[in-house]
Amino acid sequence: MSTARMPARRSGNIGVFCGSRAGTKPQYIAVAAEFGAALAARDAGLVYGAGGVGVMGAVAQAAIEAGAQVTGVIPHELFERERPDLLGVELFVARSMHERKALMYRLSSAFAVLPGGFGTLDELMEVATWNQLGFHDKPVVLLNVAGFFDPLVALLDHMHAEGFFTAAERALIQVAEDCEQALDLLGHARRVPVAAGSENAA
Repeated sequence: MSTARMPARRSGNIGVFCGSRAGTKPQYIAVAAEFGAALAARDAGLVYGAGGVGVMGAVAQAAIEAGAQVTGVIPHELFERERPDLLGVELFVARSMHERKALMYRLSSAFAVLPGGFGTLDELMEVATWNQLGFHDKPVVLLNVAGFFDPLVALLDHMHAEGFFTAAERALIQVAEDCEQALDLLGHARRVPVAAGSENAA
């Protein structure tokens, strides 16, 4: 375990925002596990909120089992509550929620948002705002598990229609219907299989 002391930024890491609860639908946990394995298959690392339970725990455990580099960032106040006890996680304990978010943003090159609650929405809106203001330029994708984000997407479209942001700003938050589409939108290329014997081709 480490304290949050300005680690070097790592490229190719996906920051995942999601809930520390499981939610009411089994798809939330199932897709979280699928996403953790899928990002590992594309040689991406995972940066997440370090909880060992709920959607958060499922995505991390699957990423670890698939061989991904996993980094957790958790504020001191939540260290006991969210049980960050997964082996294979490099853990940073931040002094506050603000420091936690800033460090997650720094360590990530793109952001995927899975089902969650207040904290998930807070993180989503903050990274989107940072893109809007030019503080960073990192893809943001909602993984719309079982239509979970349909009401939010409708609200974003309504806010655009009512003139509160431009079409370009609305496009800062993309929507994916499955894990592979999400990773495509986040800019993580699929592995290209090498055909048998091609390594010897002229």
